[in-house]
Parts: sequence; structure tokens; C-alpha cells
Amino acid sequence: MAKSRNGMLGVGGQRKNLSRKALRAGSEGGKPSGDAAAAKKELLRKMRERNARRDSEA
Repeated sequence: MAKSRNGMLGVGGQRKNLSRKALRAGSEGGKPSGDAAAAKKELLRKMRERNARRDSEA
């Protein structure tokens, strides 16, 4: 029996071949964004402020 008996051949489309650099860097193709580092710094700053407030209240 043929594999394509249900008529759904090729419905999923084809995968695009991406380089390793493009996969790691996202859509910019090799240039990591500084937004992640900035977001991490901001998060750490907020956590330190919260901990300082909690320690001063206790």
C-alpha cells in the first residue's frame, strides 16, 4: 500500500535550514542582543532592593 493513501502529503511544509550561529543568536543571525544582559541587571537590582527593604524592616 502507498504511504500517501490519506492525501495529506506535504501538509506540514518544509523546514528551513538554519546555521548554528543563527539558531543561537535568534533572528539577527549571529549578533547576540544586549537586551538579555540589561534585563538580568535590572532584575538583580530589583531583587537587591527588595532584600534590602525586607532586612531593614525586620
